[in-house]
Amino acid sequence: MKFNPYLNFPGTAEDAFNFYKSVFGGDFLMVQRFKNMPDADKLPPGVAQMIMHISLPLNNDTILMGSDAPAQMGFKVIAGNNNYISVSPDSREQADMLFNGLSAGGQVEMPIADTFWGAYFGSFTDKFGTKWMINFQQS
Repeated sequence: MKFNPYLNFPGTAEDAFNFYKSVFGGDFLMVQRFKNMPDADKLPPGVAQMIMHISLPLNNDTILMGSDAPAQMGFKVIAGNNNYISVSPDSREQADMLFNGLSAGGQVEMPIADTFWGAYFGSFTDKFGTKWMINFQQS
């Protein structure tokens, strides 16, 4: 199981990650824009070019990940809600166990389910206010 920091930005993810890349070096593993998701034609104006997901390896064990959380889609990024702990479990069963256990008494943002990007994913805020993402990448 791996743990990685996940950062949200109010439309500045690309600038932030280009800055981080200039400091840490390396190459992005993935850059996905909102325009690449299903039903992208229904996105609010100004969102299509924003970053849906970006990842930059920091070392062999840690990947810095992030995305834009557009106000046009109802998000409000403020200090304290722009950080997640992203957990990459070893199996769907472990993903379910972690999601169900950690989200108990908290608030689910996205129920754990298969996604269009090929992962089994869910996100929530636990009962102590910590934000989590469970992301089992299926092979």
